[in-house]
Amino acid sequence: MSVAHISRSVVKTVLARETPEGAGAMVRRSIGTPALRNFSPFLMLDNFVVKEGAGFPDHPHRGMTTLTYLLAGEFEHEDFKGHKGRIGPGDLQFMIAGRGIMHSEMPVHGHGKEDPVGLQLWIDLPKEHKMVEASYQERKAAEISSAHPSPDTTIKVVCGEAQGSADEGLVKGNVRPLGGCWFLHFVMGKNGERVWQPVPAGWNAFIYTLKGLTRVGASSSSSSTSSGALAAPIEQYHTAVLSNEEGTTGVWLEAASDDVSFVLVAGEPLDQPVVQHGPFVMTSQQEIMQTFMDYRGETNGFEGAHGWRSEIGKKMTDDM
Repeated sequence: MSVAHISRSVVKTVLARETPEGAGAMVRRSIGTPALRNFSPFLMLDNFVVKEGAGFPDHPHRGMTTLTYLLAGEFEHEDFKGHKGRIGPGDLQFMIAGRGIMHSEMPVHGHGKEDPVGLQLWIDLPKEHKMVEASYQERKAAEISSAHPSPDTTIKVVCGEAQGSADEGLVKGNVRPLGGCWFLHFVMGKNGERVWQPVPAGWNAFIYTLKGLTRVGASSSSSSTSSGALAAPIEQYHTAVLSNEEGTTGVWLEAASDDVSFVLVAGEPLDQPVVQHGPFVMTSQQEIMQTFMDYRGETNGFEGAHGWRSEIGKKMTDDM
């Protein structure tokens, strides 16, 4: 028996405004600003373009995860556990900070290289997993599965699942985050292209438009609201929060222009307090105070910070 397609709708739209971050870098941020704070389990969404001379040198984290998805250019990573890596266009890095990590994230510039462009999503960890050991999952673009529900639509399934063509069937991502989280990158070639995407019941979800215009439709064959009015398109650099009503089974997604690119992200909300101080995310002020003590004392997860400086961050920090 097929499940009825009862679509979510847009309940709030937030422009991702430019804000300084790291050392000389600028990001467009929506989630994590006063306009859209602590949209559980999501803590922050940054759309970054890192120019030469800017970057994110050595800094710590605890109690959360980061999902970094690169759209253009190259980015290097290094941490105090000896892990080093480089990601390029279409590649992904998923980092679980857990009980503690100190790392550096720096752009790769040089002759003929593009400025790195991408998304970084901060996701809260369930309380019972906040003190796990730090770990990583990295995937090259060729390792990320894609679904093709129509000739002019490609869905890159980073986390979660999407319906592909008749031959593909259900396509599942191979990144397994702690807690529930889906991350899907849609590329639609033609205005009017329309696909149905299931979303788990009860999960919070949002869309971020990277290029073109995106429209969230009703369960009928046209993108109209319950009142019959045409749903407003989601413009570039805007985050649209989707409704989370009982009985909805997913969302109709439509290209409202040619050459559209957007991400759909969904996550299981966590029934726990969020107490955040910069890169540290815990569930109480006492835990935050303990985190600062651990970081300054280089203990309980931060032992590797003693005397450590990243190689990729040295040039920037030495010039400061």
